[in-house]
Amino acid sequence: MKHILLCFLFCFWTCVVFSQNDKKSKLKPYKIGVLYNYASNENFLNDDADYSYCTNTFKGQTFYNLTNSKSLAIELIVQPQVQFLKHQLLNIQYITPDQENYLAKREEFTQPKTMQLYGVEFGFALKKRIFRKLDLQGTISLGFNYIDTRTERLAKGFTFNENFSLGFSYEILPNSYFYVGSTIFGHVSNLDFQKPNDGYNVFGLEVGYSIKI
Repeated sequence: MKHILLCFLFCFWTCVVFSQNDKKSKLKPYKIGVLYNYASNENFLNDDADYSYCTNTFKGQTFYNLTNSKSLAIELIVQPQVQFLKHQLLNIQYITPDQENYLAKREEFTQPKTMQLYGVEFGFALKKRIFRKLDLQGTISLGFNYIDTRTERLAKGFTFNENFSLGFSYEILPNSYFYVGSTIFGHVSNLDFQKPNDGYNVFGLEVGYSIKI
């Protein structure tokens, strides 16, 4: 996971440098938008019987052009966000007797929890023109966050989230775009900065709207 973080930061730095060196391309937003995502660990790709977890995520979006091609484009998307989470430990044996105060932890963590996560996410989107107004869009992103409640899988405090999404962007009106897609893979953890760090894995659906500025 640490290697993924280093690769992402290197790609981000490289894109910024090339954008600043291109006299025809300045790193400034050309589009803004909003996105809603619902995701859960209970799905056909990943259904961990040890716990339940779902998120309702609301993101603001600022888009930056990193390439100028109309048929194949790369964008940087900066996304401040808030996530409203629900979590519950389902398998009481997940808390093993060798853990300190394991009975108290079992009592605490098997209770349903409502939590919040706040952060900002940086995504790289690759867009391929399919028809005149329709693009196929794949996005890989990394977020830096704060989660306000501890569970048996993740400590309270600083976290990362990684997402890979695939969807379609359609120009519904001039300079106005509707997006629908799926979070193929989503993960939240803290790179072992704190314990525990098993994290959460999710699959979800998302819709968004954006306009050029």
